[in-house]
Amino acid sequence: MSGWKTWSTSHSQRNPPTKPALLPLPEQALYLTVYLAAPLDNRGHPILQLLSKGGEKQAASSCGHDDHTIEVVPLSDRRGPVTMGLLWITMVTGFPTVLIGFEWYKAGLTLGQVLPCVLVSCLVLLAYSIPASCLGSSSGQTYSLLSRSIFGAWGSKIVSSNLVWVSIAWYGLTANFLAEGLKGLYHIDIPTIWLSGALAIVMAFNNFFGFSGIANFARYLAAPVLIVWVGLTFFKAAAACPPTVFAMAPHQTFTQALTLVSAFVVGYGVWGNEPDYWRYGKPGSWHSSIPLIFALLIGQVLFPVTGWMMAYLTGITDMAAATNLMNRYAFGGISLLGAIVLIVTYFAVNDSGLYGAINGVENIKPLPRKKVVAALGIAGALAAAWLAGNAHAFELVATTSSIVIPSTTVIMLSEYFLIQSRLERTRNFAAVADFQKLPRLRWSALVALAVGWTIGFITSGLIPGLESMHVGVCSLQCWLTCLVVYIALRLPEKAESLFEQREFLEKLLENSDGLPATLPLPGASDQAPE
Repeated sequence: MSGWKTWSTSHSQRNPPTKPALLPLPEQALYLTVYLAAPLDNRGHPILQLLSKGGEKQAASSCGHDDHTIEVVPLSDRRGPVTMGLLWITMVTGFPTVLIGFEWYKAGLTLGQVLPCVLVSCLVLLAYSIPASCLGSSSGQTYSLLSRSIFGAWGSKIVSSNLVWVSIAWYGLTANFLAEGLKGLYHIDIPTIWLSGALAIVMAFNNFFGFSGIANFARYLAAPVLIVWVGLTFFKAAAACPPTVFAMAPHQTFTQALTLVSAFVVGYGVWGNEPDYWRYGKPGSWHSSIPLIFALLIGQVLFPVTGWMMAYLTGITDMAAATNLMNRYAFGGISLLGAIVLIVTYFAVNDSGLYGAINGVENIKPLPRKKVVAALGIAGALAAAWLAGNAHAFELVATTSSIVIPSTTVIMLSEYFLIQSRLERTRNFAAVADFQKLPRLRWSALVALAVGWTIGFITSGLIPGLESMHVGVCSLQCWLTCLVVYIALRLPEKAESLFEQREFLEKLLENSDGLPATLPLPGASDQAPE
């Protein structure tokens, strides 16, 4: 709630606190919820004002506060690396990252293969996510806002639409994971399609409070629960594994193992719209890189390795049985604790996913936040119902997401960190590009995106009949293709624009008296933000 601190300071200076007239309990409960979603360091006597009849207006405005979805986040609203790191832990860590360890053991991967493959995959992920996060923290703009000057007015809305439907697909899939986990713990006799749909609607709650809602939930509840859970389970399992576990003979080649492991690590760990979240981080590469490294070590190294060790110790590879095993092993079979961990972790993941979708909608057409959250929550419930009967839902969503969303960010990174730096220009992120001043489409970015997607999907193994072309890491191949094609198209385009501008200036100097004052500058519509 960006305006809370400013409001509370000015309000207290004008109006010394007096004994409030309390509202009835239902209204108090509503305002207390708003209060808990606010940053802790901004709490104080204003809660007394919110619980009074005179504070109704302030509380209502706080519920619908501006989350900077169409503007740069001011430095005063930025969070430190601890908060961002704890948030990111919840975004790259979850029950699927433990269960995948069971799956790798079932596929014949040894611990001696899992560890190097996971580390290599994390390095690939960091090579992308650190620059992407720095782009967000340096600019203070969302993924969708940054795409405006690169893809054009219509192109940016296409990018935002892709972000919305991919985020909703993840949202529905995560609701299914939670429904299946709860059914495994309590043997609930409710079809997954109905249980996951109901959970999807409930999971939208934190997003009514903007970034503060999801950041505080992650910082003070979700991340600590995850860290305690993985700590208990990992060290307990590691102590039980004999040293000979590293001498096991592999059943898969290293190339096969790397393809299998990287597909999950990159597919689950990359979000693609990192600027949506890191725009709230403090500028500076270390403020982004250290939290990212810490989060990946927990979510993509310790968790999968823990799952593999548990499968080795017990021989269990069935997913439902693995869920019950983790509950018994970490919490002594206390179902309530297991349910709390499941709910907290999956709620945190869906908080972030829905938040990205909201930012995408705001770039297409600004709408009241409450209506957007409610509509997307319903869309997530429908997505959960559609994916509930798909046995390959995770592979489909994770692979598609790792191709469609990050490729756009790669193109934006190449513009801001390669094209602009080559021209020795100072990048200026102070202003959001205005749709009215942009061309409808920027073809260099759209062509690069289309070619990258083509390579990514052809090598993904998702298209029937093209399984033989499922080689390498499809997402990485997509990203590199986007990078190469965009630079190849963009540099000649930029050089031509600079030539036209120089020629124009020469003519201007020669005929300065005969030129109209409003003569347009050639190539101006092709310039990217500096």
